[in-house]
Amino acid sequence: MDLGLKERVALVCGSSQGLGRAIADALAAEGANIVINSRSAEKLDAVRSQIAEATGAQVVAACADLTDPAGVELVVSRANDAFGKIDILVTNTGGPPAGAFEDHSAEVWKEAIAQNFESVLNLTRAVLPGMKERRWGRIVNVTSISVKQPVVGLILSNSLRAGVTGFAKTVSNEVAPFNVTVNNVLPGFTRTERLIHLAEAVAEREGTTVEGAYEGWESEIPMGRLADPPEVGAVAAFLCSEQASYVTGQSIAVDGGWIKGLF
Repeated sequence: MDLGLKERVALVCGSSQGLGRAIADALAAEGANIVINSRSAEKLDAVRSQIAEATGAQVVAACADLTDPAGVELVVSRANDAFGKIDILVTNTGGPPAGAFEDHSAEVWKEAIAQNFESVLNLTRAVLPGMKERRWGRIVNVTSISVKQPVVGLILSNSLRAGVTGFAKTVSNEVAPFNVTVNNVLPGFTRTERLIHLAEAVAEREGTTVEGAYEGWESEIPMGRLADPPEVGAVAAFLCSEQASYVTGQSIAVDGGWIKGLF
């Protein structure tokens, strides 16, 4: 299936590794021009070369911390300078620390809000005017299964990802007349660097091992295994496509059946 993304410009945040990298790979393979982002210039340079060589796509690197509004401005300016527009925005930042409510200070909450909520708000604010003017745009937020079924020990993620979901649903209704869609991808337990940190937190909390944490999650997943990042990347790429033009305001789980509810 041709997703109709040739020559579209996609800004993919947090894309030097993990889910962001998988999404950038998928969009580049469909012919989109890509702006990749992370806080590590060294990682970005390597990934830029790898994606360009593998797909032939034009790939630009923009190193910035998206918790800082100045970082958002820098990344958006870099994309506009390179390609003159941003058609697709994929918001994706590292998850906040694991722990219960009383484990986190007010400062940790403040940092998590900047990372996982305010960055989405600021990026969306920056790209929407151009999308509306051109009457075409796709925004995909990478959030978590926790917005539909909270995960034990992840109060920061449970709270802030839910906030992004409410924000995205409201904005999706406001911009739908302009042919701009806003959706969320909800990854389940996926083999990324983030999952290693979560497994370590579980092992410490429950007195088990990292492998024991993985086995516990796999036992809860009907498919009996963890996801691989490209499986999430493929769903995100579809939501960015021409074929998904009538899909908006949705939160799509990629979780192997882990969520127990109907919606």
